[in-house]
Amino acid sequence: MLRLISVDLKKEKIETLVIPVCEDKKIHADALILAIIRKAKKLKEFNGEKDQTVTLYDLPEIKARRVVLHGLGKTAMLDAEALRAFAGKVVKNCIQKTLPALWLAVPDKCPAKMPLSSIVTAMMEGACLGNHRFDRYRQEKKKKPLKSMYFIVDPASARKIKSPASRTAKICQGTTLAREWISTPSNDKTPEQLTRMIVEQAKKQGLKTRVLREKQLQQQKFGALLAVAAGSRSKPSMVILEHRVAGAKNSVALVGKGVTFDSGGLNIKTGGSMSDMKSDMSGAAAVAATLITAARLKTKVNLTGIIPIVENMPSGTAIRPGDIIYSYAGKSIEIGNTDAEGRLILVDALAYAVKKFKPQLLVDMATLTGACVVALGEKIAAVFSHDDKLAAAITAAGETTHERCWRMPLPEDYKKLLKSDFADLNNISSTRWGGAITAALFLSEFVGDTRWAHIDIAGPAYAKKENAYCGPGGTGFGVRLLTELIEKI
Repeated sequence: MLRLISVDLKKEKIETLVIPVCEDKKIHADALILAIIRKAKKLKEFNGEKDQTVTLYDLPEIKARRVVLHGLGKTAMLDAEALRAFAGKVVKNCIQKTLPALWLAVPDKCPAKMPLSSIVTAMMEGACLGNHRFDRYRQEKKKKPLKSMYFIVDPASARKIKSPASRTAKICQGTTLAREWISTPSNDKTPEQLTRMIVEQAKKQGLKTRVLREKQLQQQKFGALLAVAAGSRSKPSMVILEHRVAGAKNSVALVGKGVTFDSGGLNIKTGGSMSDMKSDMSGAAAVAATLITAARLKTKVNLTGIIPIVENMPSGTAIRPGDIIYSYAGKSIEIGNTDAEGRLILVDALAYAVKKFKPQLLVDMATLTGACVVALGEKIAAVFSHDDKLAAAITAAGETTHERCWRMPLPEDYKKLLKSDFADLNNISSTRWGGAITAALFLSEFVGDTRWAHIDIAGPAYAKKENAYCGPGGTGFGVRLLTELIEKI
């Protein structure tokens, strides 16, 4: 539970109070809090440097059992992400100590020129996301998420600002839902199982749901999607989610790559590159969770989520390098590499979105290329679009949520790298260089004149180590970004 509250620290019984402290300037106005900070800074081990902590017990001035002072470093480095990370770290520390609840003193003299509502939102996000634990497969669950998190502001501020608690909780619930799906191992996440998971959650929020199964996909000639699924015993599907609002002026379609496990097909992956391939449906998770979040928030935009779901496996029925297939759009594609499968299921979904829903805006999200990780590392997504305003809007949304995106080029002359001697296109470039770019150019051949952007999240979709407000596994990258984008268009 998240709550914005105003309390009298002299009277209110509090188990754990956390006060953020900067080393160079005051960020609190409350005289009692300032007195506690002065007392803490008299200790040699604490002066407010980043991530320094000190705990004071049973102070006579207040009713708190313990007061944790947490250093934020210099005020020049203080921004929304620093506050988000601070709150996440504090919550994780409380979980480790098996504390059930937490009270955080919100800075009210923040020199970063952030409005108080933005400060509170950032702290609530970090706390809520940091409170998530993926422990479904652990026999012992000793560490429990906090039951309550309170954010303390002065009475005037509590009356003045509209509490972001409900909205923040709903968005973070969407993010943690995506994390749960991504971190679920592939043996419990076949295409049939993931389809059920998504549809069940979508129906709970009142979304219109439809599933195209193998027979319907065959009838409607989703040749590229079916080709990827051909080597697996699990059956493919296309999940369609719709959020409709009467009188909505904007229509947006989101497409998410849903490969529940990617072995590489007959071009099988080698070494450790296969171990995290349960996460190759992170785009699908982000898109589905964004639609569910939009329903919870009652977002006033008509949204469609189109989610192709397959498993890419090697077998006697799998597609082979050199095979030629036909996509939903009718274009023939020579298979240069069966491990370039994500783009195949995406182009069928993109072409279907354009033809059936005619959206004003089309965005796809996918863990598409290792080349993107080579270019931008594990924490930044790549954005590809011919539309300057759309690309700028996505990167701006990423700055707000700290789901960082960097725009990449779509040079026309690179298209020749996808030429085939026998088909309309090859699914892989004729050179090893610029793989993220040529993958995006391949997708661009199937969107027509629709305003479109592709977001390659191969780097930030999955974390091998925990960070301030995310444990190891699926990060849920994209849910907050897409939600922010949709609400700002």
